[in-house]
Amino acid sequence: MSDATPVPLSPARLVSFRFHGELAAFLAPARRDRSFEVHCAAGSSLKHVIEALGVPHTEVGRVLVDGRPAPLERRLCPGERVSVHPHAARCGKPCPSPPPRLIADAHLGGLARLLRLAGFDTLYDNHIEDATLVATAVRERRVVLTRDRELLKRRDVAEGCFVHALEPARQAVEILRRLGLAGHARPFSRCLECNAALQEVSPAAVVQRLPPAVRARHTHFSACAGCGRVYWEGSHWQRLRARIDALLAQARAAPQDEAAD
Repeated sequence: MSDATPVPLSPARLVSFRFHGELAAFLAPARRDRSFEVHCAAGSSLKHVIEALGVPHTEVGRVLVDGRPAPLERRLCPGERVSVHPHAARCGKPCPSPPPRLIADAHLGGLARLLRLAGFDTLYDNHIEDATLVATAVRERRVVLTRDRELLKRRDVAEGCFVHALEPARQAVEILRRLGLAGHARPFSRCLECNAALQEVSPAAVVQRLPPAVRARHTHFSACAGCGRVYWEGSHWQRLRARIDALLAQARAAPQDEAAD
């Protein structure tokens, strides 16, 4: 009969981890807000172990090993202490110009529409497969937006954001804030349906595509260079303008200010 008694792990083969801030949400409850030890195979990289614990590499900002900054490619040694931090908040600080181009997965149609409304180049197709999405993101250097952490763990995904919020308006504020986009907003500069840029056109150029009441009341129009849709500043435009202005204001506000309201 073979001896089935488990062999205890040597303490020398363990590495201590501590995840900070919003990264704790990716961990098992017993590992949140505390340090814990992980048995690491020889030659394991920080990226490999961090993702095995449930945290996509796209969500990781600063990593310290025994108090010193370390890249995700660094190989771990037994007995080390690892501190993993999320991306630093950039509330109210616009990202460098031009702003990043985005691609949302098939479950984030509401978010994609709001980002387009704010003027950001956001691809979205509710039938897109993960492999196609990643290939497009790589080819066009787009930031992947998703609630699928496994998608963000793919090696080819250089930039991405896990969307924590469930409701589209909160998702929009989250992404605008995290990527520092609010300062680059250009509302109503993109088609809400196909993402192409809008161009100002004369009434004569689109008169045949307008309802009679619109022809009589409006003189300023924009047309989509992609699908040909025509936009004007009617009552629906005014409601959308109020909505996007509110989202941009929330994105510019510090989280503590938002909580105090």
